[in-house]
Amino acid sequence: MEITSAEFKISSSRADMCPQGNLPEYAFIGRSNVGKSSLINMLTKRPKLAMTSSTPGKTLLINHFLINKEWYLVDLPGYGYAQRGKKMMEKIQKLIEYYVLEREQMTCLFVLLDSRLEPQKIDLEFMEWLGENGVPFAIIFTKADKQSIAKTRSNVNRYLNKLKEQWEELPPHFVSSSENKTGRKEILDYIDSINQSIHNIESM
Repeated sequence: MEITSAEFKISSSRADMCPQGNLPEYAFIGRSNVGKSSLINMLTKRPKLAMTSSTPGKTLLINHFLINKEWYLVDLPGYGYAQRGKKMMEKIQKLIEYYVLEREQMTCLFVLLDSRLEPQKIDLEFMEWLGENGVPFAIIFTKADKQSIAKTRSNVNRYLNKLKEQWEELPPHFVSSSENKTGRKEILDYIDSINQSIHNIESM
């Protein structure tokens, strides 16, 4: 898939304020500081499409970007940033839960994990919750350029082995680097394949 257009559409403080219509939506989520904005900018080849910040936890709204006028890329708030305060954390959690569980257009959720880290309890619990609720998701391991290829492979395998303790079938996973564009083609091809299958079903 080639991205020929990417435009910001709306920021929503509630899931029911999101765009109307039936275009498929691919949402990106992860803990604060996992490199979500940089990944979105890399995928779209628009360096300033999603705002990046040295301060984690800046995304507090649901941000919709219209891609090729055919589908939405959705930037969700990060989870697990304790410095927001309990009340704000609860508000963001409800926002994420409502979008993920109730948004019919949500076609696939990409869960971002920092490839440099050991499996994190909060990520494992979040993915377990997705599985319990039947939410379709894929994993993107970020920041692969921050260490050797062998170290990334080792960390990814450790994570996948941890997931196998609870999952009979693992979700699709991708390794990415916003710096050197690793994983861009694979992630976009995956989105394209889902879009094609949706189109085929609708045309039957």
